Amino acid sequence: MKKLVLMLAMSLVLISIAAKPVKNVIFLIGDGMGLNQVYAATLVKGAPLYMMQDTKTGLVLTYSYDNGITDSAAGGTALAAGVKTRNSMIGMGPDSVNLESILHLAARNGKSTGVMSTSALTHATPASYVANQVSRGMQDEIALDFVEQGPDVFIGGGRKYFEAREDGQNLTEQLKTKGYDVVYDLEKAKASGSRKLAALLADDHLADVISGREYLLPEALSIAIDHLSRNKKGFFLMVEGSKIDMRCHSHDIMGCVAETLEFDETVKVALDFARKNKNTLVIVTADHETGGLSILQNTPYRKGEELKVRYTTNGHTGVPVPVYSYGPGADNFTGVLENTYFKATLARLMKLKQ
Repeated sequence: MKKLVLMLAMSLVLISIAAKPVKNVIFLIGDGMGLNQVYAATLVKGAPLYMMQDTKTGLVLTYSYDNGITDSAAGGTALAAGVKTRNSMIGMGPDSVNLESILHLAARNGKSTGVMSTSALTHATPASYVANQVSRGMQDEIALDFVEQGPDVFIGGGRKYFEAREDGQNLTEQLKTKGYDVVYDLEKAKASGSRKLAALLADDHLADVISGREYLLPEALSIAIDHLSRNKKGFFLMVEGSKIDMRCHSHDIMGCVAETLEFDETVKVALDFARKNKNTLVIVTADHETGGLSILQNTPYRKGEELKVRYTTNGHTGVPVPVYSYGPGADNFTGVLENTYFKATLARLMKLKQ
């Protein structure tokens, strides 16, 4: 009898622990990063990527509302807002009704929020978490959404959409009036004591890693975490490695690998934080696969070689993409998932009020 009572008590403790809400979520998106992009980077590194280590694994279906092959706008909107929409639409359902993203829901519940990207911040994926526009091409309008309903911290490119606009407005001045510290390099971002930070690091997209740009995203993530974790209620942060997709559109395998390895170093920063902060959930996934990449390497990869691969398209494909998860609630992200699955599941795990 005593043994039964002890077992019941232990079960109640475990249930209580499992029921504790997730305080922080770091959601990392490798744009265009399918399983073969991950494996190509693994071959070049000569070891499993950080995202593959000590994580739960699943697959995500990526089709959009009106197409078997999604673009980043519909894919990002599904991940952010939990609704499949038409290709090109940002933060809107297929009926053009505005959707609330998980980022905005977290903010309504008192959490700090952030968005980071190696593309322009007004590009499709980061925009899907912040903006509501009928077309991804409306980047001036998307920049206005960052001013009017933006996250506490945003780091990435796209300065021209804030400062060299067709309407003549200088949105950085408007950001300053809203309490943002607007900076143009990571050193100033790191030194900023402001709770609101806008770091515009390039006129449009950031340069490619393979062209000589040093790894920037891991340091940017550390800065964002430092700012956002000051909030005792926790935070939601979306991080995009944008240029995996761009290099695959160009059939540049070593460029793709370079961007994937930088992205993976960023994943390491997130995982290291989560291991120290046990109430942090890390999700790593993609909005779609780009290029239809096949790996033809049948001999061990040697440093300095070009990987033997074949691309089957200049665009996206409809194949499932991986999802890796670590931390409390990670068991919820295994198996085969719809890309619309994440918002409601994260809201439940964070115990956000709708």
